[in-house]
Amino acid sequence: MKFIEEIAVEEFLPTFRSLLAEALRAEGLTQNEVATLLGISQSAVSKYVHGEVDRNERLLADGELQELVERLADGLTDGEMTPVEALIEAEVCIRKLERGGALAELHAEAVPELAEFDGEFAIHDPDSRLRETGQVRASVRRGLRILRNTESFARQIPAVGSNLVECLSDAETIDDVAGVPGRLLAVRGQVTIPGEPEFGVSQHVAGVLLSARENGSDARAALNVTYSEALRDALAAQGRTPAEFDAERDVDEAIADALAAEPDADVLYQTGGFGIEPALYILGLDAPAVATALRECAG
Repeated sequence: MKFIEEIAVEEFLPTFRSLLAEALRAEGLTQNEVATLLGISQSAVSKYVHGEVDRNERLLADGELQELVERLADGLTDGEMTPVEALIEAEVCIRKLERGGALAELHAEAVPELAEFDGEFAIHDPDSRLRETGQVRASVRRGLRILRNTESFARQIPAVGSNLVECLSDAETIDDVAGVPGRLLAVRGQVTIPGEPEFGVSQHVAGVLLSARENGSDARAALNVTYSEALRDALAAQGRTPAEFDAERDVDEAIADALAAEPDADVLYQTGGFGIEPALYILGLDAPAVATALRECAG
């Protein structure tokens, strides 16, 4: 009997830590700094970077793990990611590899009797709501890092603030949508992110996303910014489909009509009204995709 968690500890952990230690050292960090970030001893770091630890060849070649290590090394080195955020992203990666990835394959080889279930038995449920909430939060964090590194974003934040949100696959209410508590604000030209992504903290932007989904959109994420014709046209040049809605009508009804006229719309905008600030909403499959769309408009 061998649990998949044992595979993770015996195969994934030394491989992952050695790759990340190497990547951090390549970024110019000292062994002591690497040890502090990873929460391990300096002697352990030395063993990792000098190849004194056995590594799993299949995991070394896994694209998911390679991308994770590169992302964590960049984020930890430049301070854009905390060790806790790195841990969460690593946990999400492990769960992915446990279900249909390299860890699942290694487990199946270690316990071939599992094949008797003909694929009907899932040791780790990929649709677990707890797991998906972690993935959504991690996705919003990645999107926020992109926005924070987009120079023009601070100027595009409306007076009421922006929010970047992403929802669960079966989202029905705002409690199923993760966003930034208190919204994103521009303070002296800098983007202020008041807290970690949470579920149920966005009313308006989450409401726009849910309304779009209720009317046929497959979007999972949304970002609101100040409307301008230049931004609308730049997003259209990316291949996106803009659709205007009436700011002075009920939001749900206005978005329903806009999507009825343009079913493929993934840019919703209104040009303002009495006491209503013009706004544009970028919709997408996840938070990083939405943030990247805005960044690309900045050139």
